[in-house]
Amino acid sequence: MPDTREPAFAPALTFAFEIRARLAPTLHVGHGEGERTEFTPITGGTVDGPLLRGTVLPGGGDWSSTRGRVCELDARYLLQAEDGAVIDIVNRGYYHEGADSPDQHDGDLRVTEAGVYYRTSPTFRTDAPAHRWLAETVFVGLAREVEADVVAIRMYAVA
Repeated sequence: MPDTREPAFAPALTFAFEIRARLAPTLHVGHGEGERTEFTPITGGTVDGPLLRGTVLPGGGDWSSTRGRVCELDARYLLQAEDGAVIDIVNRGYYHEGADSPDQHDGDLRVTEAGVYYRTSPTFRTDAPAHRWLAETVFVGLAREVEADVVAIRMYAVA
């Protein structure tokens, strides 16, 4: 008998923009039982893509907790759109090496490296009408180091 079930649904991802955040040296905060806590200041950067362009404002940062080989990320910083609107971002995620993650490409650009799991789940806040859609959309971020002091996070809207 033929299978009459609907095909499995998979959400679609649409590239929205890429954040390139410049980082200052990481500061050691402390150790707990099997845990290392650090803070990495964000000193600026750029936002570029089809749905948002602007800058990363200095003054935010990323608090990270590493347990074993898994680093839990909790970053908070501000973006400023080209039109001057300020957008708050809270970007949580995980980084660890040795995962079964393949190289992933968006066109010719390699957005993830094989063996490295570096994903985020950002949320945005703003009252700017032109950018309110950011606060009403679920995003997935694929992060990668592009220079010793720059992290790129490609933001994809979930449809």
